[in-house]
This record gives sequence, structure tokens and C-alpha cells, in this order.
Amino acid sequence: MPTTRDLTFAGSTGAQLSGVLHAPEGDARGSILLAHCFTCSKDIHTMTRLADGLAESGYAALRFDFTGLGDSGGEFTDSTVSANVRDLTSAATALLREGYGPCGMLGHSLGGAAVLLAASKLHTVRSIAVLGAPSTATHVSHLFADVEEEVRTDGDATACIAGREFPVSREFLDDLSAHDSQQAIAELGRPLLVIHAVDDEVVSVDEGEAIFAAAAQPKSFVPLLDTDHLVTKRAAAEQVLRHVKAWFDATL
Repeated sequence: MPTTRDLTFAGSTGAQLSGVLHAPEGDARGSILLAHCFTCSKDIHTMTRLADGLAESGYAALRFDFTGLGDSGGEFTDSTVSANVRDLTSAATALLREGYGPCGMLGHSLGGAAVLLAASKLHTVRSIAVLGAPSTATHVSHLFADVEEEVRTDGDATACIAGREFPVSREFLDDLSAHDSQQAIAELGRPLLVIHAVDDEVVSVDEGEAIFAAAAQPKSFVPLLDTDHLVTKRAAAEQVLRHVKAWFDATL
């Protein structure tokens, strides 16, 4: 049976990041690094279901909290997209230290956007999958429309996202537009799987289609029916897992 254990490592700001490593029974056939959605954590069901399923299929899977979120140290105001990219680099290095070599990366929502940006910096990454991901980091800007003027004037403000309050800095907003996601996707140089719910009301399926259009072959697009952005329905989650496993089986 697969096993789990805590794994900590230094992140982009030097703060300790909290992860959970899912190890398969026997030798791993590969490793998968998972990146959670914006303001979520490694413990959201999307991440735990994928990590459990991948480990049962023989993969080592690492899910972790980005800086300032979940059980990780640091401040959320430091958790820019650039910082998330660096956190992913740190997590990939932690996998290497644990003896797991070339890996795949799977990112959900803004975690997917970070994965697409980080891949070019990580030579150990051989294959990528994104779930409900925006085609640009600036897609989340609308979440801060009510406080943007205050942020620009005072340097920071508090935004309410999904019923929770988060501090937002001018640096965070500026960083959203500092990345050329389309170029990063076009120059990815790795197999790419794009999975997107057609009825996603948080990140429109048009965003997934834009990622797919910008990417070079080999690539694949999977539309999910009758589910939401967080893939809360178990049947849809199982469908995602089947496609992800098949993709990594073929490309790692």
C-alpha cells in the first residue's frame, strides 16, 4: 500500500514550506509535483485525491503549500506568481533530494499558470498537466477590482476571496502582469495535457482552449462535463485521475 509522510523544505523567501509525499509500494515509476489553486492549500480534495490515486498507480506524488498558505511559513503578501514559480523549483529540488528524479508537474487553476511558467526553469520536468488553469496570470486580477485603487494608493489592502480575507500588496498586483505566459506556453518543449470543465464559472473553458492553442505538439485537451472549477463531484475527479495517469504513463 502507498504511504504518506510530511516533507518540509525552504521556499522562495527562505520560509519552511509544508508538503506531503505520497510514496508507492515498491519502486516508483516516476514522480509528480502537484500545485494547488489560488488561496487554496495542499489539503484541498483536488490535491489529495490526485496524490492518492497517483501513488496507487506507482508514482511518488508531492503536494505542498505555497508560501504563506496552509501549513507553510511566510506571509501571503510574499506569495506572488514569481514566488510561486520559485516555490515550485524548491519543491522539485526536494523531490530530487528524496531520490525521485525526472518528474511530471500538475497544476490546478493559478497553480497551473505557475507550473507553465516554472517548467522552463526545471530541466528535470518531462511532462505537464494543467487543470482549470488560466492562460495568463493576470486572469485573477478581477478578484481585486474592489480594492485595487486602495492598493495602488496605500501600497496594500485586504481583499475578500471566497469568504476569506487576504492581504494584497502593490507588488503582488504588479507581478501578475510581469509574465509572458503565452510565450512560456509556446516554448514549453514538453508534452502538455490541458483538462478543463466546460461549465467552469471561475476560469472559463476559453482559457484552457487558449493554453491548448498556444502550445506545440505533443498536446491533448480534455473537456470535463457536469462539474465545477474545484472538480467537487467524485465521478469527475475520477475522470481527471484516469486522464492524468494515462498521460503520465505515456509521456514520463
